[in-house]
Amino acid sequence: MPHFFFDTDDGNFRNVDSEGFELSGIEAARIEALDALPDMARNRLPDGDRRTYSVRVRDEDGRVIYFASLDLVGEWHIPHATNL
Repeated sequence: MPHFFFDTDDGNFRNVDSEGFELSGIEAARIEALDALPDMARNRLPDGDRRTYSVRVRDEDGRVIYFASLDLVGEWHIPHATNL
């Protein structure tokens, strides 16, 4: 089975995967990358209203084979107090 590495970036911290995962192929690696993005956003709430999360998939030779990103944008549409 092919081995893939998933490097992640949340805008503040970049993690370079040194262990990786064995998966059935590149489509499985793509699905893993896309599935990771909402989890990253959920687990690491931004300290502001804008954040970009990204995953870079590398193959066993270190070549980047897939990249995905998710932009999280929050906007107030009413006047608000900061101490609600």
